[in-house]
Amino acid sequence: MEVVPYKEEKATKKEQVARMFDNISHRYDFLNHLLSLGIDKGWRRKAVNLLKPFKPRLILDVATGTGDFAIAALRMNPEKIVGVDISEGMLEIGRKKMQRKGVHKQIELISGDSENLPFEENKFDAVTVGFGVRNFENLEKGLAEIRRVLRPGGMLVILEFSRPKQFPFKQVYKFYFKFILPKLGRLISRDKAAYTYLPESVEAFPDGDDFLTILTNLGYKESACKPLTLGISSIYTARK
Repeated sequence: MEVVPYKEEKATKKEQVARMFDNISHRYDFLNHLLSLGIDKGWRRKAVNLLKPFKPRLILDVATGTGDFAIAALRMNPEKIVGVDISEGMLEIGRKKMQRKGVHKQIELISGDSENLPFEENKFDAVTVGFGVRNFENLEKGLAEIRRVLRPGGMLVILEFSRPKQFPFKQVYKFYFKFILPKLGRLISRDKAAYTYLPESVEAFPDGDDFLTILTNLGYKESACKPLTLGISSIYTARK
């Protein structure tokens, strides 16, 4: 069964996810750092560092949200980074952030759908996705579309939540993710569904080897998975 934020509604997952992020955009960055205890910043740095050997000049950040992954990718000294997202609310916050940080000329944030990217084939040297692939309405279609716009030999780096396997951390994590995180998220964001959807979407996501199999089946090469912080999240890499 498809996991969606607002179960009582008949809107598509894509429409519901866009509305959910519009609703929580004003508190998203604060909640992200609070609920992950700030660890998410280090995760992004580690993910971006994997691009170093490739020296990408043009980077696409899919499901960019407010642009944190795009900002982290500036460490690669690219000529330009383009961020796409389906939530205008998140993009608006992100654009203000880019202006504030003085990086708006290097990072362009545009409205776009991961399953129908508004770019020609073989355009980008690298594509990044931070905590976004589990929100795709059609996972395979989104990943295939990303591969289409990657240049031959280009690098895909995905950072996504996963499920810890080790006892007792697995049990502690599950309790936090299922009971503490949704209450905190609801209290601060004022959206009852958003932080219930988060653990449900992570639980339903085909992580680890299952995700690597999907990448391989879509034609990606050299796919690999690097678990972080006892498996709370994982970095997936692959080449076109």
